[in-house]
Amino acid sequence: MLRRVLAMFAIGALALTGCASAGDREQATAEFSQSYVPLDQYFVADLASTGSKKIKPGAKLTGPKAMAVLNSLPVKGKAPATGYNRNKKFGNGWKDFDKDKCDERQDTLSRDMSKVKFKDRKKCTVRSGTLQDSYTGKRINWKVNSGSVDIDHVVALKNAWISGGQKLSQAQRQSLANDPLNLMASSASANRQKGAKNTAEWLPKNKSFRCQYVATQVSVKKKYALSVTKAEKNAMKKVLNTCKNQKSAKVKPIKPGGSKDSSKPKTPKKIQSHYVKGTVHPGAFCKSVDKSKKGKSKTGKTYTCKSSKTDSRLRWRV
Repeated sequence: MLRRVLAMFAIGALALTGCASAGDREQATAEFSQSYVPLDQYFVADLASTGSKKIKPGAKLTGPKAMAVLNSLPVKGKAPATGYNRNKKFGNGWKDFDKDKCDERQDTLSRDMSKVKFKDRKKCTVRSGTLQDSYTGKRINWKVNSGSVDIDHVVALKNAWISGGQKLSQAQRQSLANDPLNLMASSASANRQKGAKNTAEWLPKNKSFRCQYVATQVSVKKKYALSVTKAEKNAMKKVLNTCKNQKSAKVKPIKPGGSKDSSKPKTPKKIQSHYVKGTVHPGAFCKSVDKSKKGKSKTGKTYTCKSSKTDSRLRWRV
């Protein structure tokens, strides 16, 4: 910035004196041009210096030990994938999970990459960046529409569907699909090789990331009340046995809701009349909230709060 100011001053001084050669003026102008940084580049630099507040892949997790959380998960076979539909069951497109006015795809790209540049001044739409891919260990220089980086669901949505996701409400499934805990920028090829596979079927080539990967899956499954298969649990244990102090994320487990068992229709509750507290006075007016309720007089006789054929008002009547 100082260089830019000095160059501007030099140009002005040369112009006022009128004694500078054309070559001197051209040199001063060139120095000014080189020192000028467009506003949007300052904008990007400022973002890079502040960093992201969200936990990046590989960051230390601070919850309970992952092995203990794994042992608390229910072990079940895979449910049928019948009815699975990515858009219908988990929401069409990315949502703004954390209410920062940027969707979770863009948030994840800016969280997981370095040297991030944006297409807009709102710091939402990422234009380019560098990803140190956790799945492969490779460095990827990415730019928009290059197709080299995907946003992976650490617990794949289809896997979630067959391990308890069918019992979640639509809102809970959308939360799972957009939860930063379950999202990670990754190599597109690695993401597509993984597909909907569980830990027994696929693990990252980058062995140094496997403990973190399994711990994150365990955390997601705990948070959203999902199960593991026997083979999946054994594979997770094998990984976690190499890092017994590996911790999981701190999560607050949800209570699945919104599912209905059509095979067990609920029997409508019958509205039963009951007695009011205290004694009632025969013929006295009663309230609409007491309609059809019963009450007893001082003599022990039972009366009902109701109207009659000739009187629409509610009274305590025999």
